[in-house]
Amino acid sequence: MKDSKTLAYINLFAILGSVPKLCKECKEARELIKDDKISVGFTVKNGPSASLVFNRGECHMVEGVKKCNILLSFSTCEKFNGMIDGTVTPIPRKGLLKVKFLLKKFMPLTDILSKYLRATEEDLKDKDFFRTSTLLMFNVITEAMAQIGNHDKIGKASASYIIDGDAKINIVGSESAFISTKDHIMTAHHREPDDYDAYMTFESLELARDLFDGKVNAVASVGLGQVRVGGMISMVDNLNRILDRVSFYLA
Repeated sequence: MKDSKTLAYINLFAILGSVPKLCKECKEARELIKDDKISVGFTVKNGPSASLVFNRGECHMVEGVKKCNILLSFSTCEKFNGMIDGTVTPIPRKGLLKVKFLLKKFMPLTDILSKYLRATEEDLKDKDFFRTSTLLMFNVITEAMAQIGNHDKIGKASASYIIDGDAKINIVGSESAFISTKDHIMTAHHREPDDYDAYMTFESLELARDLFDGKVNAVASVGLGQVRVGGMISMVDNLNRILDRVSFYLA
């Protein structure tokens, strides 16, 4: 069974946390918020808390909700997860007069995100859509790995064996990220690292997509040289164990 608290962290930091990447990669998303300067905060009792800050076509996420214009508060992780899957409709605890932004801008923005993250085979025939969808999935997966390593019981067991250091994960010619571990706490960084102790490299966007969709076997891909791993192998091994949990939570 999925742990609701872990899922809440994934939903906030990996799913909603991909909105900034969406705004960067997708013209439709940028156009939707090009005139807006506003922030939306999400806080979950005994769970995660963060704000999406919109600034005329750009977006970034910050931890906490102190400076948000609109605040959505949830009494349980289950209720927050319900908002993400569409079964719970929240009422703003702050910024009720700004609810128009939620209805006319934020909700359509999340609909665009869902379209890319739940792409159909027909959607993926378009080259630009394929690229954006795959980059967004990469963003979600790398962030979800950190959240699972920090909150999921099985993920935390794997993280307990990871010594301090950085592991680079990248798609050749397309995207890079790295996961830092400090005192067995993991943090995802969505950029090229200055240095790293281990790495996992996918040879192409197409291969990454097939791996994300479960169409090819990761171990076989390593054997074929399509996925290259190196550096501190114990770090890679435990990150792979955490990666195996991602599909369980995102399914």
